[in-house]
Amino acid sequence: MVFPNLVIQAGIFAYAVSSATAVDITVSSTGGNATNGHQYGFLHEDINNSGDGGLYAELIRNRAFQISEGFPATLDAWHPINGAELSLKNLSVPLSDVLVTSMNVATPSEEGEVGFFNDGYWGMDVKASKTYSGSFWVKGAYSGQFTASLQSNTTGETFGTVNITSQSTADEWTEHEFELTPSNDAPSSNNSFALTFDASGIDEGSLDFNLISLFPPTYKGRKNGMRVDIAEALEGFHPTLFRIPGGNMLEGLTNRTWWDWKNSIGPLKNRPGFSGVWGYQQTNGLGLVEYLEFAEDIGMEIVLAVYDGLSLNGDITPEDQLQSYIDDALDEIEFIRGPVDSKWGAVRAELGHPDPWKLQYVEVGNEDWLSGAPEGWDTFKEYRFPMFLDALTEAYPDIQVISSGSNYDGYNIPKPAGGDYHVYATPDTLVSEFNKFDNITTPHIIGEMAAIHPNGGTGWDGPQQPYPWWGGTVGEAVSLIGYERNQDRIIGAAYAPIIRNMNRWQWAVTMIQFTADTVTKSTSWYLWELMAAHPMTETLPATSQFDPLYYVAGRNNQTSGHIFKAAVYNSTDGADVPVTLKFEGIVSATSGELTILTGPEDPYGDNDPYTGVNVVKTSKTTIRSDTSGTFQFDLPNLSVAVLDTSPLTTRRRIRAARGKW
Repeated sequence: MVFPNLVIQAGIFAYAVSSATAVDITVSSTGGNATNGHQYGFLHEDINNSGDGGLYAELIRNRAFQISEGFPATLDAWHPINGAELSLKNLSVPLSDVLVTSMNVATPSEEGEVGFFNDGYWGMDVKASKTYSGSFWVKGAYSGQFTASLQSNTTGETFGTVNITSQSTADEWTEHEFELTPSNDAPSSNNSFALTFDASGIDEGSLDFNLISLFPPTYKGRKNGMRVDIAEALEGFHPTLFRIPGGNMLEGLTNRTWWDWKNSIGPLKNRPGFSGVWGYQQTNGLGLVEYLEFAEDIGMEIVLAVYDGLSLNGDITPEDQLQSYIDDALDEIEFIRGPVDSKWGAVRAELGHPDPWKLQYVEVGNEDWLSGAPEGWDTFKEYRFPMFLDALTEAYPDIQVISSGSNYDGYNIPKPAGGDYHVYATPDTLVSEFNKFDNITTPHIIGEMAAIHPNGGTGWDGPQQPYPWWGGTVGEAVSLIGYERNQDRIIGAAYAPIIRNMNRWQWAVTMIQFTADTVTKSTSWYLWELMAAHPMTETLPATSQFDPLYYVAGRNNQTSGHIFKAAVYNSTDGADVPVTLKFEGIVSATSGELTILTGPEDPYGDNDPYTGVNVVKTSKTTIRSDTSGTFQFDLPNLSVAVLDTSPLTTRRRIRAARGKW
């Protein structure tokens, strides 16, 4: 990665010290633009095992032996205990129409404890302070008890166990539920879940099992919910925008395997497997309702993406066959926000949600300019998007329909639709796009963005950085400030991809990294948290003197705060930048909280999850305006800063901005 004005000293990067020209900024009190309430958020899809095995709290891997077009049923993650013979069977009486394959557990003898264990998604975190909720379905005549336990894979130590009286019969599938509280903490996450039974109590020499599940306590106590520490890390950067169900996941590998929301609602036994697009099967456990509940719990607005007839392999739906997908999108919207006496609103109510959810943004497709280009993009512009736009705006004129693609992808977006701009780039590219949206009139979201490649790297096909790094984070800051300058038209920006399982991933640069028992916040997390913690309701005109200081100014009428956000990217010789900042109407001795983020001496420094060291330094000071009402301060090179005159705490400031005192 190449940053200008760096000198090499003893094999490390260092900055030559010099003074920089002061930047004098005057902010007008009138003439600003009311904002869309510019939102910071993220896109989620099951890449990097970030859903199954990540945000979705289920601990059991391959819990239902699911089948999809891309993946057959397997015994992956399941292992025998005491010589039991495990095999897959398609019984004449399956658990459900979609869970047709189950695991048969045959006993090697007529007595003794036998069973199986599951090693989860690269381990399981076991804590004595937690109560784990489990269930399994079994078919076969058995008189006796099942024993469920959490145990170490290295020492065999059992941390907790519970006995469940069998209700199993020969002819029917029976669900067994239990709770398990460990007696002590496991020293590592190298643990598994075991289920055993007494061979002498069965009639036919084997039992059949399916949908074997185990959850730790979940975020907000939601059944079938989210992993607490990952959810809290996401909540911690104050997101208000949630784009679902992801990008490529929506499209699917083919036009037979796109993400069908109807397969992701209702009881788990009625949810088929989904052919994920990242090399593994997904459970559909993290479905539409779970997404909506999570958004509700954190306070995020949904950007709902609907399938528009184009898949990753280039499958294009002809015009005369597109209506079924439009109808499906209308059904989904009705499910989310329709009245309880509507067809799909009634289904929502049956699932425990009589009250509709808020839905203001619907995006048609995902990156249509890529899949099957140029035909995919041509058909999107010619008939697929116009047909969706007409139908959606007629049915829901209050919804902001968003095009997959932006004004910068080669077409003039038809009104009243908005656009979606995606950018994965070098820091220099992000900085060069500071003014990109200054002259557009069409509303946009920045649906996916991140610094992923180093300056001077090998381009899109080259390697990503191993994690978000400080120099890249400052590049992101410049772009984010550019978006906020235009937030009367920029609805918000979403980081993507958001989280990464360190045991299996397809995309390196994510805001959060995790294992079975750890969560690491990247350098970018600290940037996005700072920006989102200081929302503006109005941008204000300011004198423009950009490079190396990039900034936006405004105020929040709900918190009575004047706000200044800035980043310094490659000042001359790495010098500090003196800033004088005057808000018209600010009087002498007005106090403001100045928060400055700085990184390590090496701009390639990152928050490596294996070391746990946070390289981001946060400085908070209270400064006061001088006799002329002017604030004066210095900002280091490669720093990000926010000055906020609101007297409220961060929590109250955010709640006020959301209208929730």
